[in-house]
Amino acid sequence: MVNSTHNQQPYTYADAGVSIDAGNALVRAIAPLARSTRRPGADADLGGFGGLFDLKAAGFTDPLLVAANDGVGTKLKLAIEHDAHDGVGVDLVAMCANDLIVQGAEPLFFLDYYASGKLVAGVAERVIASIAEGCRQAGCALIGGETAEMPGMYADGDYDLAGFCVGAVERDRLLDGTAIRPGDVLLGLASTGVHSNGFSLVRRLAADKGWRLDRPALFDHETILLDALMAPTRIYVKSLLPLLRDGAINGLAHITGGGLLENIPRVLPDGCHAEVDADAWPQPRLMAFLQAQGNIEPQEMARTFNCGIGMVAVVSPDRAEPVAAALTQAGETVHRIGTIAAGQRGCTVTGSTETWSARTAWTATHHA
Repeated sequence: MVNSTHNQQPYTYADAGVSIDAGNALVRAIAPLARSTRRPGADADLGGFGGLFDLKAAGFTDPLLVAANDGVGTKLKLAIEHDAHDGVGVDLVAMCANDLIVQGAEPLFFLDYYASGKLVAGVAERVIASIAEGCRQAGCALIGGETAEMPGMYADGDYDLAGFCVGAVERDRLLDGTAIRPGDVLLGLASTGVHSNGFSLVRRLAADKGWRLDRPALFDHETILLDALMAPTRIYVKSLLPLLRDGAINGLAHITGGGLLENIPRVLPDGCHAEVDADAWPQPRLMAFLQAQGNIEPQEMARTFNCGIGMVAVVSPDRAEPVAAALTQAGETVHRIGTIAAGQRGCTVTGSTETWSARTAWTATHHA
């Protein structure tokens, strides 16, 4: 005999753990955030099945499109554990927008993907407000996104973020490294901290060493340690764009996972070797703290953290001074950190005794 089912409660999506209402409320809350990022080429409201962008209205004549996508990595885990969600959206945009600018492309529009087991509206709104802030800093429009609620996929309170950014560059202004020559100068633009790479090691140190993240940092009593670690990635777009349009820069490297050692060679042509002088800029106290806590060798620092330099510009020697001056005027802290030599494609970072806490003079080399 078949069991009678007429007494069963009707199932709803909410019973399965997904709240359509919470999702709709979030969309209403973030609509004004998205509107605040409008720019020429993007002025539609959210809510359609796709976002529109008008390249002509953005002022391009013969553009190439460049796309980038990225996440925030395990920095998100620190944000979740310590309710520190208000900067991770800037990190998300920075990871994508800085990867576009290194190819000469102006970031135009951004879409985000926010996934969690259960939508916690306050948290989601803070994260998306932070994404909108990153978009304003990068000059790109937040034209859409996806908020996915997936019960059973994520632990309570956990969420993940991905970002997608599209930019454009006039065909004759594409930065592909072919303009780089031996003798060119390396200008390093200061980072705001760890940025968004190396956090698996940071979290391991925090756990093993029992750091009190809610207390002032040992190296800076004015700053809470968590705030120093979570400082959002610097977005270099607005200071670099005018120089790119003038053709003043031969190459750019965004210093992410792999550090100076592995990221600079990515933009070099064959026959060019970057020589970086670690003595040329002061090691930030946060980097010195991480290095001391982990007893990290200088060579390992050069391939793990940005070591105080978030972006490297390669410029002709005759343009080094005016480019450095223009970047300084635009609010960047600029250091002359090395030169391009003839040799196998790659990078060498060299430091004296005591530079990056070294006991002897040291060299780290990476061949691409």
